[in-house]
Amino acid sequence: MAARTSRSSAKDRPSYRCTECGYATAKWLGRCPECQAWGTVEEIGGAPAVRTTAAGRVTTAAVPIGQVDVRSATARSTGVDELDRVLGGGLIPGAVVLLAGEPGVGKSTLLLDVAAKAASDEHRTLYITGEESASQVRLRAERIKALSDHLYLAAETDLSAVLGHLDAVKPSLLIVDSVQTVASPEIDGAPGGMAQVREVAGALIRASKERGMATLLVGHVTKDGAIAGPRLLEHLVDVVLSFEGDRHARLRLVRGVKNRYGATDEVGCFELHDEGITGLADPSGLFLTRRTEAVPGTCLTVTLEGKRPLVAEVQALTVDSQIPSPRRTTSGLETSRVSMMLAVLEQRGRITALGKRDIYTATVGGVKLTEPAADLAIALALASAASDVPLPKNLVAIGEVGLAGEVRRVTGVQRRLAEAHRLGFTHALVPVDPGKVPPGMKVTEVADMGDALRALPRGRSRTPAKAPEAG
Repeated sequence: MAARTSRSSAKDRPSYRCTECGYATAKWLGRCPECQAWGTVEEIGGAPAVRTTAAGRVTTAAVPIGQVDVRSATARSTGVDELDRVLGGGLIPGAVVLLAGEPGVGKSTLLLDVAAKAASDEHRTLYITGEESASQVRLRAERIKALSDHLYLAAETDLSAVLGHLDAVKPSLLIVDSVQTVASPEIDGAPGGMAQVREVAGALIRASKERGMATLLVGHVTKDGAIAGPRLLEHLVDVVLSFEGDRHARLRLVRGVKNRYGATDEVGCFELHDEGITGLADPSGLFLTRRTEAVPGTCLTVTLEGKRPLVAEVQALTVDSQIPSPRRTTSGLETSRVSMMLAVLEQRGRITALGKRDIYTATVGGVKLTEPAADLAIALALASAASDVPLPKNLVAIGEVGLAGEVRRVTGVQRRLAEAHRLGFTHALVPVDPGKVPPGMKVTEVADMGDALRALPRGRSRTPAKAPEAG
């Protein structure tokens, strides 16, 4: 009798689950030990009974790995070269891709373009929209010229209806915009909740694997930039892509976060305009200012976005401050890195004109420079602005600057120099031992900020900026 009571009480004991990551526990916790989120553990009812699973019949026999047929895993192009670059060649039949990004960044525009270009006589495309009506999507398709007789469109938010469309259309590519708007009537909870997202994603993944159908899912992001919904969603899918970009700029980047079929260090570049979105095979021109004469406070560098080198321009402006605490404003650059370069210039470079002046730093074209390889360009742009002496127009600066004033080596120097040489730059400031240099390009090795500041042409200075002594 006592044993029966014990089993009954264990079965009726409530259990709790985190709404963010799905972590389950027998007692309530204020903070989830799995994802470290506060206030997300909620009661879900009785704890599941412990069961054991007996061995059953296998669906497919195990074979030596060398005998596995790989023809079904051959990638098919999406029709968009920049997206194929990030995916590793295209879409694999049965692969499930999650594309996440901020509202208005252009996710729906990109996928509608992919849907039209991937559709053909042999491969139909089904586009499910849960956030807009079919007529709204049709108007966008006309604007970006993404109409195709083999592209099928349906506005659905019911999971069973979506599965019914799969039986009717039999597509080779399914696009769901977005997974948070589709819900199953058999699961409690509002659309976008943890239980609903898990059920919808699981059903679509099973359908994709069974039919050999590639699936593209659009995901929402939180205010922190993380993908909304349970963390389990990112583990279930095969590929996770992040769609990034400033809505006030034309540049958009598709970055691989997870890829079971390829590398995650590739980046696709796109330009968003009134007629839609187009891939940029050579996006460096967006980040440069075309001018006939050199201007003080500007310096060019080469940044790496994944494996792709991009030439970008850093601009700095210094003016007399009208307030006791001078302003420090940045755009496209990390404020902490700019502050470090100011400290290095003042202490190691003996430039004292920056401390009491308002300083503004920015990049051109909306690009964000976060890697340390841009340190040298930031420092030279600040020094050029302080002395009111422009740097040579054909100069690029590459290198990380330490607090001791040393210029450190960075990865991919040869790749960066090759890109700068291709665009016509003839002179580069790089750390010591850069490796093979492109023919016809003059490379100056700098060991510290003193060597780098000597690259500034001697000119008439508007502000008192003391240059470091030789040696």
